[in-house]
Amino acid sequence: MSAHNRPGSVLRRQVPELVVGLCLIAAPFVLPSLGIGADLLTRVLIWGLFGLGFDLLFGYTGLLSFGQAAFYGTGGFVTAYILTSTTSHILLALLVGTLVATVAGLVIGYLTLRRTGIYFAMSTLAFGEMFFFLENSSFKAYTGGENGIAGVPPPVINLGFITLHISSGWPMYCFVAVFFYLGYLVARRIVRSPFGAVLKAIRGNPRRTVALGHSAHHYKLCVFVIAAAYGGLAGGLLGIFQAYMPPDAFALDTSAQLVIQTVIGGAGTLLGPLLGAGIWLGLYQGLQNIAGVGAYWKLILGVIFVLLITLFRHGVAGAILSGWVQWFKKSRSDAAESGQHGDRGAALKLVPAKSVGEGKAVLEARGITKQYGGLTAVSDVDFSLSEGEMRGVIGPNGAGKSTFFGMLAGELPTTRGQVFLRGDEITGIGVTAVCQMGMSKSYQINQLFEHLTVRQNTIIPVLARSRGRFRPDMLRGLHRVPELDEQVDAAIELVGLTHRADALVSELPYGEKRRLEIGLALATGANVLLFDEPLAGLGPEERVHVVALLKSIRKGRSMVIVEHDMDAMFELAERITVLYEGRKLAEGTPDEIRADPAVQAAYLGGMDEHESA
Repeated sequence: MSAHNRPGSVLRRQVPELVVGLCLIAAPFVLPSLGIGADLLTRVLIWGLFGLGFDLLFGYTGLLSFGQAAFYGTGGFVTAYILTSTTSHILLALLVGTLVATVAGLVIGYLTLRRTGIYFAMSTLAFGEMFFFLENSSFKAYTGGENGIAGVPPPVINLGFITLHISSGWPMYCFVAVFFYLGYLVARRIVRSPFGAVLKAIRGNPRRTVALGHSAHHYKLCVFVIAAAYGGLAGGLLGIFQAYMPPDAFALDTSAQLVIQTVIGGAGTLLGPLLGAGIWLGLYQGLQNIAGVGAYWKLILGVIFVLLITLFRHGVAGAILSGWVQWFKKSRSDAAESGQHGDRGAALKLVPAKSVGEGKAVLEARGITKQYGGLTAVSDVDFSLSEGEMRGVIGPNGAGKSTFFGMLAGELPTTRGQVFLRGDEITGIGVTAVCQMGMSKSYQINQLFEHLTVRQNTIIPVLARSRGRFRPDMLRGLHRVPELDEQVDAAIELVGLTHRADALVSELPYGEKRRLEIGLALATGANVLLFDEPLAGLGPEERVHVVALLKSIRKGRSMVIVEHDMDAMFELAERITVLYEGRKLAEGTPDEIRADPAVQAAYLGGMDEHESA
């Protein structure tokens, strides 16, 4: 049994959920003595629920949205309108309001996620402002415009054997606390699922996530919709709590406060937005009631905010949870030392190789050309790789090797020409689809997930191999994926990093990072591998290790290697292709390449005799 699925391990993972549940139960008995009332706590829970979805989007996926108020307001106003106009069924109204906000999230996400970085953030801001305008103009008859919707009835819940009338104060707190806790449990399941593991990878390195076989766009859209659903539910609860749905729910200030609270509390912690909301709202109300502060309360609040984010780099919740994280890492390290992570002797499984027939190429390029405006980087190159062959590609700087490699891997579209993998054309289908078909690539400059451990890095390609490009299995336990732990351990062992499995990648020396870079390509199960300068930057000892590694993984795989180390290339490759000024200059065995006068003139030091005086 894997250590991840042992009863003790499962119990440890449930401790945060138990602690949060106990804190929610204890709050009404403890906090009033500290001067904290039911209304403030209820408001904090609503913001905390709103923040759960935003934290999944921003803290775990790295997508900063300034338009979450659009979903908060949509869910709130739809719920309030239903309760004041059609039915008093509270749960039905909340469900409809959440669903409408979810649909809005799907539409906005589909349109905005075409862009990345600041352009995505500004696009969400624009949609948030559009919704604010619509609430005060086109939909004024339904939203009340500047007046909002008043008279939202208190919750009445008929359980069959009893009818619950939820009044203000602590009964309302309990009502909202139930929704927050359920939302927290769902969010916890999401971040600990295979789906959640891919979200963390996207935050760290979206380019590599795509190259390892995951459709990052689908994951981003899905989590954007989830965040919208959380926002819609929180907005609905706001109107019920206040008996009034305010128009400022759509305001930019609402989105800004959500971002501020998440940063203060700690992004990527789930509880951070809740703690941040408690700090922010407590200060927001408390400073205004202090005699002598007067109009300076906003200035003081701003100074406190700056101090908090300066002192707590990962937020207040991040600082509080750091001790827990260290203990958890130690427990995982102990489990690794006792050999409980899986079968050490398990073999790394490969993608089943489609037979191409005797004498036919596994990977073939026909006249591929890449032009950038008037510049031709690669011109009319033919290339073929045989089953089980280790092929070298060399050429001086500027010869077009990286561009050529990018077209083979599916990262770059060709201007002209075609690329075939085991007889199937892969021209223009994208690197994700190519990886799913059984071909993967390592990079000249490491493309790793620096904020994750070696094991967590290796999980990402194994998940792509076992689950395909996209699967919304967000409520499934990560380590319930069949053979996940065994395949991860096999890949780590193959590159000699078993003793570093639970170390953060950011803490690894460069040589181990290079081996992990190769390990990620191997962990996809690819039977065709493209290695872009695997020896780049390595010292003599590490070069020996990596060369030995490349030799050891040949069985069942066909490989193409771009490398500047000629000694290693002549030792590894059976045949070598030479590129020069974007064209194929020569091709043959290492001995033939050594003896080729054109290669000597262009690459191996024979230029002097041809240069003009």
